[in-house]
Amino acid sequence: MNELSALPMPILLSLSFLAGLALGYGYFRALRVTADMIVRGASAWLALALTVGRLALLGAGFYLAVLAGGLALLAALGGVLVAKTLMVRQARRAAP
Repeated sequence: MNELSALPMPILLSLSFLAGLALGYGYFRALRVTADMIVRGASAWLALALTVGRLALLGAGFYLAVLAGGLALLAALGGVLVAKTLMVRQARRAAP
C-alpha cells in the first residue's frame, strides 16, 4: 500500500484536486506558449519539445493520481478541467 492512499479521503481528494488544478494550469499555459510560438514562426523543434514535455507532465501527474486511487484520479481530472475553464475564460476576456 502506498503512502498516498493512507491519507484520509477528504484530504486525499482535496490534494488531488489542487494538484490537478496546478497541473492543468501548467499544461494549458504551455499550450498557449506553444501556439504563440507556432504563430510567430519560432523554432519548430522548441515547439515540439514543449509539446512532448507538457504531455509527459500531464501523463506523469495522472499516473500519480492513479496510484492514489480512482477517486483521486477523478478529482485530479476535475482540477484540470477547472483550470481549462479558467484559462479559456481569461483568454476570452483578453480577446478584442
